[in-house]
Amino acid sequence: MNAAKKKKSFARWQVTLHKIVFEADTPAGKTFDLFLIVSILLSVIVVMLDSVNSVNKIYGPFLYSIEWFFTILFTIEYILRLLSVGRPIRYATSFFGIVDLLAILPTYLSLLIPTSKYMLVIRILRILRIFRVLKLVQYIGEASLLMQALRSSRRKITVFLFTVFTLVIIMGSLMYVIEGEENGFTSIPQSIYWAIVTLTTVGYGDISPKTIVGQTLAAVVMILGYGIIAVPTGIVTVELSQAMEQKVSTQSCPKCSAEGHESNAIYCKYCSEKL
Repeated sequence: MNAAKKKKSFARWQVTLHKIVFEADTPAGKTFDLFLIVSILLSVIVVMLDSVNSVNKIYGPFLYSIEWFFTILFTIEYILRLLSVGRPIRYATSFFGIVDLLAILPTYLSLLIPTSKYMLVIRILRILRIFRVLKLVQYIGEASLLMQALRSSRRKITVFLFTVFTLVIIMGSLMYVIEGEENGFTSIPQSIYWAIVTLTTVGYGDISPKTIVGQTLAAVVMILGYGIIAVPTGIVTVELSQAMEQKVSTQSCPKCSAEGHESNAIYCKYCSEKL
């Protein structure tokens, strides 16, 4: 009897915590998210200022203390998020779960690797929650559609990238044979680097062909690059057009913390928990 009562009490506490930490529809949840966003922005500014030598020499210890304050704050918040969901592992392995973890790890790693603390700028990714806080549903919907299109086209893009990878190896090897070391193409890997730079139309210019045959091959690679750039765009566009009619809500599942449900969904499509 007592065990069942305790379990029920914990469930109520867990639901309340979930509404505050994950939901932005309640006053408490919105206040929590706004406070979190302000803290994220301030912590990123602190990290940036700490990287400036002139500022670090004067305010280094002060900035260091502030950084640890934000790290402890975000650590507590991360633990609360784990406690407020029915499946902590599901949240921990989600996009925001990984970002939240990466937002606190660099500070602890800086005890062993001092320069790792500058990786804390990844916290800026957490600012994406502002879309939910300000109820910019149209932006969340568009982002979800884009992610769905990218997931649907991942196999086609993988085949495309493998084809490009094969092309740059062939083109780089040909250029190595044509130009040789006397014209700056000292190895096949370096020639492949040239092929990648040329095919992607970046064109650093640090290595360039000198012979007529090499320049002709370079022209072919350049023209080929313009055609190749359009391929992934077309693939994603097709998948995006197929997902346009689907609508998503901003509600987070209380059990697995998953988002991206349809606006009329009653149950979570990942764990079947009632929304």
